[in-house]
Amino acid sequence: MSYVIGIDLGTSAVKALLLDRSGAIIAEASRDYPLFHEHSGWSEQRPNDWVDGTLGAVQDVVQKAGVPADSIEGISFSGQMHGLVLLDEAGNPVRNAILWNDTRTTAECREIEQTLGSDLLSITRNPALEGFTLPKILWVRKHEPEVFTAAKLFVLPKDYVRYKLTGELHMDYSDAAGTLLLDVANKAWSGAVLQAFGLPASFCPPLIESHGLAGTILPEAAAGAGLSTATKVFAGGADNACGAIGSGILKDGLTMCSIGTSGVILSYENGSGNDFRGKVHFFNHGKQDAFYAMGVTLAAGYSLTWFKNTFAKGESFNELLSGIDQVRPGSNGLLFTPYIVGERTPHPDAVIRGSFIGIDGSHERIHFARSVMEGITFSLNESVQLFREAGKTVDTIVSIGGGAQNPVWLQMQADIFNADVVALENEQGPGLGAAMLAAYGCGWFDSLDACADQFVKRAATYKPVPSAVEAYAGLFRIYQDVYGQTKSLNDALKSYRN
Repeated sequence: MSYVIGIDLGTSAVKALLLDRSGAIIAEASRDYPLFHEHSGWSEQRPNDWVDGTLGAVQDVVQKAGVPADSIEGISFSGQMHGLVLLDEAGNPVRNAILWNDTRTTAECREIEQTLGSDLLSITRNPALEGFTLPKILWVRKHEPEVFTAAKLFVLPKDYVRYKLTGELHMDYSDAAGTLLLDVANKAWSGAVLQAFGLPASFCPPLIESHGLAGTILPEAAAGAGLSTATKVFAGGADNACGAIGSGILKDGLTMCSIGTSGVILSYENGSGNDFRGKVHFFNHGKQDAFYAMGVTLAAGYSLTWFKNTFAKGESFNELLSGIDQVRPGSNGLLFTPYIVGERTPHPDAVIRGSFIGIDGSHERIHFARSVMEGITFSLNESVQLFREAGKTVDTIVSIGGGAQNPVWLQMQADIFNADVVALENEQGPGLGAAMLAAYGCGWFDSLDACADQFVKRAATYKPVPSAVEAYAGLFRIYQDVYGQTKSLNDALKSYRN
């Protein structure tokens, strides 16, 4: 028997999955690591904490499974996107990594817009947002010039881990697309963008396909992880690209809804022809020569976690949501907007904050809980609407993450999205996608699509209920008005926040 390992390098922890040739998960393990918030809006991690965590998690799954090291043919990665890791001449980090959820770079985003003008969207296919990598590079150059002078090259989080395992530097296209330095359609670092900001081509690592062979395990890393030095290491992809692969989003007509801390609506694109004019993200897929469009809700599952921690501390989510199915669509006239950390799609606004609209004396906690779930789903539906307005058919949505763990929420998604919503039997998201890239890279399958046929197993399908669809359509129109009606109020309140 032979195996592959998928490694999901997240913001709070790294998770490793060991799978056999049938796609069955034999063992899994995770290791967490610290997050540093030195100032408001800052979010950093130590790159070597990722390496230590990855080696530990891999060693744990190998030991749990009790399989010989030489039976593990390949490993690959899913990684948190956008995080800046600056390396010196010797390949060592010159500072902590600046993460995707760091918001210190608003001034640099405006500089990028003014410098590139219309080339920003025509080349990178994405707007300049604080989470992306190029604004972070410019921030370090401006505020830490000595540190920047020592930096010779940048990579993203999973690329650094892979480098420490193999000694080889690469970046795959799906992750490179989130840097604002890639010519997305032409799959090359943009000379025009690099020149505009005075960055040499050598500052960017070599590009590679997500299933491309990046090397084999170095002896020291193999000893730390319990692997063989013959184990093949494949490049891997951005977490959302890998989530799409692990959900089988590999052909036209398929869309994914992922509700984790943040929320994502992701739709497969067979080519780069669709122009969403920056209203949604447009990235290279982990599948070769494919793309995906993506809308993001910054505080999706986080909104529900916030609500539980604030109003039901010590209770489980099951206790909090008990009886949620008895509340009719619309939560008795109560509407929530999940802007508690700002918003991304369709409103790239770091200042806007959330609201409960329509509170009256009849509302109980269960109404508030359901309205939070509905508000999160309404926010995600704004991305679905943008896809439909661009001419895409969205009739089947594969749902993963926390939103796929509750049948009431799955039905709510079907009703609000007005589409069939599919849950998965073996929902492992990005980690499964990383394992599939390793299986495909090892030659177990002729294509990622064939791998998905074996590895991705669908469970229940939730059909939209016409009466609920109609009710939610009216509520959604009201929801869309809340942003414009509360923006000026939130702008005025900004100076009163800690």
